[in-house]
Amino acid sequence: MDQINWMRLKSGTDVRGVAIDGVEGEPITLTDEAVVGIMKAFYFRLSKQLNKTNLTIAIGHDSRLSAKRIEAAAVKAVKESGGTALRTGLSSTPSMFMLLQEADIGADASVMITASHLPFNKNGLKFFTKEGGLEGKDISEILSFAADGKQQSGDGSVRDFCYIDRYSQQLVRFVREKTGEEQPLIGKKIVVDAGNGAGGFYVDKVLKPLGADTQGSQFLEPDGRFPNHIPNPEDKQAMHAISSRVREIGADFGIIFDTDVDRAGAVDKNGEEINRNRLIALIAAILLAERPGTIVTDSVTSDGLAAFIAKHGGKHCRYKRGYRNVIDKSKELNAAGEYSPLAIETSGHAALQENYFLDDGAYLVTRILVSLALLAKEGKEISDLIADLPEPQEAAEARLHFTKDGAANFQEIGNTAISFIREAASNADGMSLAADNYEGVRINFDSTHGDGWALVRMSLHEPIVPINFESNTSGGCAIIASALKKLLAPYAAQIDLTPLEKYA
Repeated sequence: MDQINWMRLKSGTDVRGVAIDGVEGEPITLTDEAVVGIMKAFYFRLSKQLNKTNLTIAIGHDSRLSAKRIEAAAVKAVKESGGTALRTGLSSTPSMFMLLQEADIGADASVMITASHLPFNKNGLKFFTKEGGLEGKDISEILSFAADGKQQSGDGSVRDFCYIDRYSQQLVRFVREKTGEEQPLIGKKIVVDAGNGAGGFYVDKVLKPLGADTQGSQFLEPDGRFPNHIPNPEDKQAMHAISSRVREIGADFGIIFDTDVDRAGAVDKNGEEINRNRLIALIAAILLAERPGTIVTDSVTSDGLAAFIAKHGGKHCRYKRGYRNVIDKSKELNAAGEYSPLAIETSGHAALQENYFLDDGAYLVTRILVSLALLAKEGKEISDLIADLPEPQEAAEARLHFTKDGAANFQEIGNTAISFIREAASNADGMSLAADNYEGVRINFDSTHGDGWALVRMSLHEPIVPINFESNTSGGCAIIASALKKLLAPYAAQIDLTPLEKYA
């Protein structure tokens, strides 16, 4: 592979590519050669950093069809570098970081084979050291090393270790310590939808030891075809599946995980989704009740959430999209002396200061279950904690693609368009710019011009201009969409405004 092809495997802070045939026009890019080269480059780089030649690298994977092939290539690379490959088998992404905190295991780093919620034909590599996940610049350097063929040679070994059991036991112990009971979930019917990803372990290894009735849980068996629905808390079909299940069997609580369990969503006993702003509000209420602080979120959270956080004694920092962005911002605030217990995206990525700022869907849900158990003693429900969350009357998202005329220079065109509408909106009747905005342009619309807000930004990973908008009035989103279409009209030849039309 040449240099440019190596770099095309970079996806933010991960390596990702096509790993299996099955989609027309998408040839395999994450080949055995690529995996071996990247893993050897990672090993080479870490060996230099640690001044140590015999490294132990833990390797885990989710349920994807290509997992075993990629695992074999990764193990081969570690062995040929002179290290020990520690195979953990089916794992969650967060557990691969937590494994590194266990001194007796002695791993120097870990690699999770996953592509999160992407389609079945994709896969990737996510790298951890004891300090946390690698940054984007680290991935670029590893890929550059791989392109140059940098590696070290040796005769290593391989051993197996199922860490997910110990990880689960730690979650169980945490709940018991917080509640003071061996089985605080006795009498509670809790169902899990793992979407055929890696999250099925949570039923037998966490919920049942805590006394929960888990009958009715679904799609727990790992199946990389994802035959029932995409394992993604942001997916409407996925959320409908767990909501329907909760209503169907009369459960007290529903849980849904993404493929590698670094994200989660929930459902209350009425089948109402606890997702996006509602999920942020719930965990924020739990943490703020313990100690006031600053909650860092991504840029698309609602004005109602900001009001909710303030009412519960907190401060809201609405930052940029990207889970590493919100985590880094929360860390920055703490370092400056401003207590920030939570960094969370509307996608379900939630990182708590008390848990290494690791985005861990299983830990997030476990933290919520502690409150569910304690509230039950008072005759209250978990949804009572967010009963005062102001919610919009309407919410919508339009994802604008670039036309043939705009595709070649989409980044420049998109940013120019955003600058243009920032200036136009600041001088338009009924519109004003949000003061606390770090990404794109956020426009507030007064009560006679849509009664809500809109955020126009560039996508982090795709040539798309996503627009999120909300209104406190029925029909308000149509008014906002119409106004946005007019603002963007000068760029209609380069940006397809059609998605706005279904609202306007």
